[in-house]
Amino acid sequence: MTAEPVLLTKGSTRPAPNQRHRARACPRVTGFDASCRPSQEDLEALIAHFQALDARKTRIVETPCSPPSPRKNGSEAAQLHCRGETRLNASLSAHPEKEELILFGGEYFNGQKTFVYNELYVYNIRKDAWTKVEIPNPPPRRCAHQAVVVPQGGGQLWIFGGEFASPDGEHFYHYRDLWVLHLATRTWEQVRDYIYYNDLYAFNLDAFTWSRLSPSGTGPTPRSGCQMTVTAQGSIVIYGGYSKQRVRKDVDRGTQHSDMFLLKAEEGREGRWAWTRVNPSGAKPTPRSGFSVAVAPNHQTLLFGGVCDDEEDESLEGHFLSDLHFYDPVRNRWFAGQLKGPKVEKRRRRRGRRGEPGDSSKQELKGTRAQEPLQVARELVAEDGTVATVQQGLAARGPAGQPESDDSDDGPSEAAVPAVEPSARSSAMLAVKHGRLYLYGGMFEAGDRQVTLSDLYCLDLHKMEEWTVLVEMDPESQEWLEETDSEEDSDEVKGAEGGGESEEDEDSGEEAREQRPSAAPGEPFADSLPRTEQ
Repeated sequence: MTAEPVLLTKGSTRPAPNQRHRARACPRVTGFDASCRPSQEDLEALIAHFQALDARKTRIVETPCSPPSPRKNGSEAAQLHCRGETRLNASLSAHPEKEELILFGGEYFNGQKTFVYNELYVYNIRKDAWTKVEIPNPPPRRCAHQAVVVPQGGGQLWIFGGEFASPDGEHFYHYRDLWVLHLATRTWEQVRDYIYYNDLYAFNLDAFTWSRLSPSGTGPTPRSGCQMTVTAQGSIVIYGGYSKQRVRKDVDRGTQHSDMFLLKAEEGREGRWAWTRVNPSGAKPTPRSGFSVAVAPNHQTLLFGGVCDDEEDESLEGHFLSDLHFYDPVRNRWFAGQLKGPKVEKRRRRRGRRGEPGDSSKQELKGTRAQEPLQVARELVAEDGTVATVQQGLAARGPAGQPESDDSDDGPSEAAVPAVEPSARSSAMLAVKHGRLYLYGGMFEAGDRQVTLSDLYCLDLHKMEEWTVLVEMDPESQEWLEETDSEEDSDEVKGAEGGGESEEDEDSGEEAREQRPSAAPGEPFADSLPRTEQ
């Protein structure tokens, strides 16, 4: 059977409570400020607290109960029982196949406090009986949502939107999520959808207004994470990006785009733009996401780093990059950013050395010494099998491991020192000033851990010799809190309600930080991480 299309619309916010409700005492909820005006973060924390409580439910429980009926008097236990049934702004839906009605969510105000629910009740029409059905992983508590039932798959109850109210009933968190209850299997499922856009807007710096552009031609497909730069002629270059597609139920696959488009103003038509897809030649960057771009002094587009993800059904392996590329829009060509290396001061040769036999062989040997910069890759494997690859570039060396030198016979040989350059990373921040490229921070992954960097590098784009470290990475600034089990989560929830960390916990944390091995002098942080985290 094919169901007719259904329209899901978000429920409207109910009117504000009447004035006599505004004088209620401040609710005793941790995180709310003294002025009784909870912030959005406070409401999100309260929702997370209730979700932690729901996470403890691991099996389906059906409990017969009395019909909903308001009880204004009675003991606290009776009031609690009442609040489990009586509610307002809930949804009531008819089962598509059975003689049942389904009641979900809602709210209840007892004169002092507002309660919001995500409980599910089923009313059997023939038996005139109510049953409370507890199902694991339900939607967060809400009211004023929209619900619709369809017959597919033995019946489905779809829930969209709604709101969560603060205990004082005057502040609200509005949902935009979509859930489905599979009535045949009694399982909840959140429909995690993602929407990518390819619309284009312009902001007028004089009028402070936005306007939507409608360029002619075929532009980029919807995506996120693309990068934009401006050419010397005033055109806009858009490169790369990322998007996902659902290949089958519960399985998404990402696409790392490597296409390029040019947005150019149409001649003689003010305010009109046109898309053109360009296919540059040269040494193109490999497909990636999380890369960074800036505009070089010669109006070339500069691209650094990023990450290439190898996605399988249940695994994700990230290869982080530290390479440098330049795009010349005039020649429509990519170039690899090759560093020349630091200049070595030439020593004066002694008289008579130029005519000594063997000079030609030395020149030949010197020519064979030049090598490409070395790329050293290390794989970091977490306990769950996730693999993160960290790449680092080293200086080009001669056959004996020594840097190139014009006069290796003059004076003692110096130890080879690896060239300094940023470690492989994504999401670095770039800026160009006075012909110098400044690179700050970024991140890479080591197993399940995300390492956020705070180092600062500089590169002279005119000389293209070597990177200079302005601020080194401080390993002590890194903090990573491992996920805890449900019992520890419960302790954290209790702490959020009324208690903080004990002095013993703080002392143990300080001891753990003190016991952590530090990086060796001159050792890059990316190299020290696998060793110091053991």
